[in-house]
Amino acid sequence: MDRTEYLNGTGWCFHYDDLCFPPGTDSFLLSSLPRLKAGMQVLDLGCGSGLLGLLLLRRCPQIFVTGIELDAHAAQLGARNATENRLSEQLIFLQGDLRESTAIPAGKFDLVVCNPPYFPSGHGASAPNAARRGAREELNCTLEDVCSAAAKALHWSGSFCLVHKPDRLTDLLCTMRAARLEPKRLRFVQKTAESQPSLLLVEGKLGGKPGLILEAPLILHQSDGTPTAENDAIYYRTTPTTEETI
Repeated sequence: MDRTEYLNGTGWCFHYDDLCFPPGTDSFLLSSLPRLKAGMQVLDLGCGSGLLGLLLLRRCPQIFVTGIELDAHAAQLGARNATENRLSEQLIFLQGDLRESTAIPAGKFDLVVCNPPYFPSGHGASAPNAARRGAREELNCTLEDVCSAAAKALHWSGSFCLVHKPDRLTDLLCTMRAARLEPKRLRFVQKTAESQPSLLLVEGKLGGKPGLILEAPLILHQSDGTPTAENDAIYYRTTPTTEETI
């Protein structure tokens, strides 16, 4: 079912299919990682209906985001989001397969972002429908496919930022290095300061020199359960909200 919500403090609407691509914490967290500059060309691999692109534009309105998405319905919703928010010149959606050599312009982008499938195909319980299975499991693209597409899309020294699960850390760093996306920054996400990491954020650079910086963890909640100041900032909770705001 298609639904509509609004981003805090922007008036921007966000259309999505809650059976396939509901808004997720992962996209908000990933949007906080890249170092954005005016004029940047950004590519979002497997963009769904474009929440991550909207969040990046919220941080830096002078960038240009292209999203590529395999699911035609999600790509259509993304194009609708761009049109209705008057962002069609800065937020573009392509319906296509990131594994295809002609799907993505080579060497065009300053930054590639991705919220990829976290689990190998057949790992654990499957999602109830094909779209959610494809978002959760590596059915339509593997970690190797994602890194290969990012390396092709970036210009030399361009950045690749993604979110993933800590138990795939070794696979992730090795795959990035094999694709010449040298890991440069790593940040774990924890529910509280005392809990184990639940997610990780990582940035690599195409052709970068070895040398990984482990940043302070991103803590989501204080010991009493209230959100941390950084959590509030990532979700823009310091601005007025409504019941339909995300």
